[in-house]
Amino acid sequence: MAESEQDASAGSGFAAVRGLVRLLLWVFYRRVEVIGAERIPARGGLIVAANHHNSIVDAMVLLAVVPRRLRTLAKAQLFQHPLIGPFLRMLGALPVHRRQEAGDDPRKNDALFDETTRTLRQGGGIVIFPEGRTQPEPVLLELRTGAARMLLAAQPAEVTLLPAGLVFHKAGIFREGEALVVFGEPVSTGECSALARTEPELAARQLTDQLAGALRELIVEAEDLETLGLLERAEGLWRAAARGERAAGERVHWLRQAADRYRDLARREPERLADYARRLQGFVAELDAAGLSPRSLTARRGGAPGLRFALGHALALLVGAPLALCGFLLHGLPYLLVGLALRLIPHTAEEEATDKIAAGMVLYPLFWCLEGWLAWHFGGTPALLAFAVLLLPSGAVALSWRERLGHAAREIRVLARILREPGFLARLREEQARLVGELRAFAAGPLPEDKNEGLS
Repeated sequence: MAESEQDASAGSGFAAVRGLVRLLLWVFYRRVEVIGAERIPARGGLIVAANHHNSIVDAMVLLAVVPRRLRTLAKAQLFQHPLIGPFLRMLGALPVHRRQEAGDDPRKNDALFDETTRTLRQGGGIVIFPEGRTQPEPVLLELRTGAARMLLAAQPAEVTLLPAGLVFHKAGIFREGEALVVFGEPVSTGECSALARTEPELAARQLTDQLAGALRELIVEAEDLETLGLLERAEGLWRAAARGERAAGERVHWLRQAADRYRDLARREPERLADYARRLQGFVAELDAAGLSPRSLTARRGGAPGLRFALGHALALLVGAPLALCGFLLHGLPYLLVGLALRLIPHTAEEEATDKIAAGMVLYPLFWCLEGWLAWHFGGTPALLAFAVLLLPSGAVALSWRERLGHAAREIRVLARILREPGFLARLREEQARLVGELRAFAAGPLPEDKNEGLS
C-alpha cells in the first residue's frame, strides 16, 4: 500500500485531528515558525527525529507543520488518557512500552517494530523522540537507539532520517508562547546501513551518535532554564540596540553562540558574569513592572507618541468591541474550563502546554457543537448559519482585542509612571546602554577551541 493509500485509509479522522491541532496551536501560540521545510522529502520512507521538551505538544507541532502523514510514537499509558487517548488512536499513533511498563513481557514492543518497518517500507513517515522522555531543561539527553534500529530494520528500503530541532519560548503561557521548528540536513545513513549487515548493534549506535550531533546543531543548549532565560534577555537587549527584526533562525544561531561564550565566561570570569546577570535581571524586572520591553524603550521618544499610540489602540478597541464580545461569549466558557481542567489534572511543568491544548481539543469542539445546537433549537437554520459564520472570525477578533487591550493598558501604565517620575525613561535608557556596552565587550572576547565567530 502506497503512502497516498495510507492517507486514504486513515480517512477524514487524521485530517480532522490535524486541522484541529493546527487551529489550537494558532490560538495558543503567538507564533509558530518553520525553518528548513524544503528538506522534508515529498515521498519515500521518512523518520522525523526531534528533541523532546513538551510531552504531546512536540508531536502536535510536528504533525501540524510537516505536509505529510506522520505516525507518532507515544507512551503506551497515554492511550488510556481520557483526553489524549482518543486522538492518538485517530492519528494512527503507535504505543511504546518502556521497560518498566513491559513487565514480564519484554516482547511487547515487537509489534511496534513490525509496524514501523511496514510503514517505512511502504513509503510512510513516523515521528520519534529518541531521548525517550520529556524534560524541561535546555539540554539534549543521551539518545536511545530506537530511531536508528527502525531505519536499519526497514532495509533495503530507502529511508530519510530527518533531524528536527524544537525551540520553545514561554511554551506554557497562552498567547505569549512561541515555537520554532528547525529541520536540518538529512543524516547520512549509507555507511551505517552497510555496517548493519555484519554488526547491527554497532551500526545502530554510530547512527544514533550522528543523529545526536545533528540535533545539537539545531537547538540551544544551556546549563538550565535560568541560564537560557538570561541568554534570551541578553538577546532581547542586543536586538533592541540593533533596532531591527531578527529572523527566528538568526535568533537561535545567536543564542547558540551566546551559550558558548557564557560557558567560557563562567569558567574564566565567574564574578564578572554573575554581576552582569544580576544587573540584567534587575533591569528586565523593572521593565516588566513598568510595562516596557528593551525594544519599546529604545523606540519610545516621549509622552506624545505614547499618547497617540494609546489613543489608536483605544479607537481600535471601540470599533472591534461588538465582534470581540461575540467571540468572548462563544469561546469564553471553554477557555475558562480549560483553565479549570488544568488545575484538576496532575501535571509537571513540561506537561502544562500539553494538558492545556489537549483539554482544548476536547472542550472547544464539544462546546461549539452544544452552542450550534442551541442556536438551531432556538433560532432555526438562520441562527445556526449565523453561528457558523461568526464562530472563527469572532474568536480571531477576540484574541486581537484582548492583546490590544493589554497594549493599551501598558501604555497607560507607562504614561502614569512618566508623570510621576519625569526622569524615569532616561534612567532606564542609560542603564540599557551600559548593559549593551558590556554585552558587546563579552561578545568581542575569544571563544575556546577557535570558536571565534562574533555575535551579530
